[in-house]
Amino acid sequence: MAEKIPMTALSPTMEEGTIVGWSKKEGDSVVAGDVLCEVETDKTTVEYESSQEGTLLKIILGADARAAVGRTIALIGEPGEDITGLLKEVDQEAASETKGEAEPDTAPQGQKDQQDDQNAPGKDHASEADTPGKERQPESSPASGPSGDFGAGGDSHEVPRGRASASPLAVKIAARRNIPLHLVRGTGPGGRIVRGDVEAFRGVPGGASFQEVGGGQGQDAPGGISARDRTIPVTGSRAVIAERLSESKFSAPHYYLTNSVEMDRLVELRAKINSGGDEKISLNAFFIKLVAEALKRHRGINALWQGKEIIEKGSVDIGLAVDAGKGLITPVVRNCEVRGVREIDRDLQELIGKAREGTLKSGEYTGATFTISNLGSFGVEEFTAIINPPGSAILALGASKPAPVVRHDGTLGVASVMKMTLSCDHRVIDGAAAGRFLKELQQLLEDPARAIL
Repeated sequence: MAEKIPMTALSPTMEEGTIVGWSKKEGDSVVAGDVLCEVETDKTTVEYESSQEGTLLKIILGADARAAVGRTIALIGEPGEDITGLLKEVDQEAASETKGEAEPDTAPQGQKDQQDDQNAPGKDHASEADTPGKERQPESSPASGPSGDFGAGGDSHEVPRGRASASPLAVKIAARRNIPLHLVRGTGPGGRIVRGDVEAFRGVPGGASFQEVGGGQGQDAPGGISARDRTIPVTGSRAVIAERLSESKFSAPHYYLTNSVEMDRLVELRAKINSGGDEKISLNAFFIKLVAEALKRHRGINALWQGKEIIEKGSVDIGLAVDAGKGLITPVVRNCEVRGVREIDRDLQELIGKAREGTLKSGEYTGATFTISNLGSFGVEEFTAIINPPGSAILALGASKPAPVVRHDGTLGVASVMKMTLSCDHRVIDGAAAGRFLKELQQLLEDPARAIL
């Protein structure tokens, strides 16, 4: 019996995903564990493995289509099965989803226009059933060929000018996103612009600006910088970052401790180790190792807030904040307390590579017991960071810079000094405990040999 294949939550915070591409095509046999497609989640790109067996009868949503968790993306069953009934259910599912998202309109024509918007996405397997995922094909997709894209090297397309016929909902969305409607190609009845057209809109011919295509409207500021506002939808990883860090900042009572560290001995140790071979160990790997050693000695910092209980973790799993291009992600190096700095660095470099390629798996960026954020390479001297849940502390590291210091014998000298700031959740970590941990970490960084004691 034919079954629906739903979009499932492929990360702990995923609410919707974008299908990057299908590994199977209609008519292919599928067994449990086969990769059906690749899905871009709110954090990374992962493989969607089938939990069902049979033949892939119908791909409902193709490449670049977005789907909320639970929405049907394909149908699976026995070859030759009648799937008419399931297709009707999927049509109703799509129409219901669109109706739920539609905004109320008080204009007399509002109901008819809203129905137009609902009908457009529902065509993906009715009148347009021969083209999987045609429901929301981005107009500027480089791979979409002559189907209405504006990609470089593709067929030229005349951009409609003048007033475009559009539904009220499409007009509202276009206004929110600062999209001139005369640039959008309508797919509704009579070329009417509906909601799906505006959401799928990605650009204009040849990458030109809106002003250039729209007949010179608007002026550029001195220096060639456009004076026009730009509206950026808060979606994907940016939406998750906003939600989780806002929740952390407003629910966890943060406090901050700052200390200065003389870095000369650690820098000399790293230079000495790296001089002995081709494999160069990053400074972040040393930070992770020494932080892990300090956490071993102060287990109350390596703890999680769980509402009615606090869990002190046995393993030290440290996340490092990485700029993945479209937002921050924290790949996690596991069991740092029992691993050497070289092994930590190998894992770290692999995870950073995956983070920037968008191929991290869920288990590789979740569950950190402690997090490090290092902005020293940007010349930032000092900053405070927001705690990364479920951990209870995060360490912000600044740049190392020459500074005058007073030696133990009272003499004045110059050393490479780095400022570090520890953000703590006061529900879990008291100020005195955080102070002891930061003092221990300072001693380990200033004299790494203490780590073997």
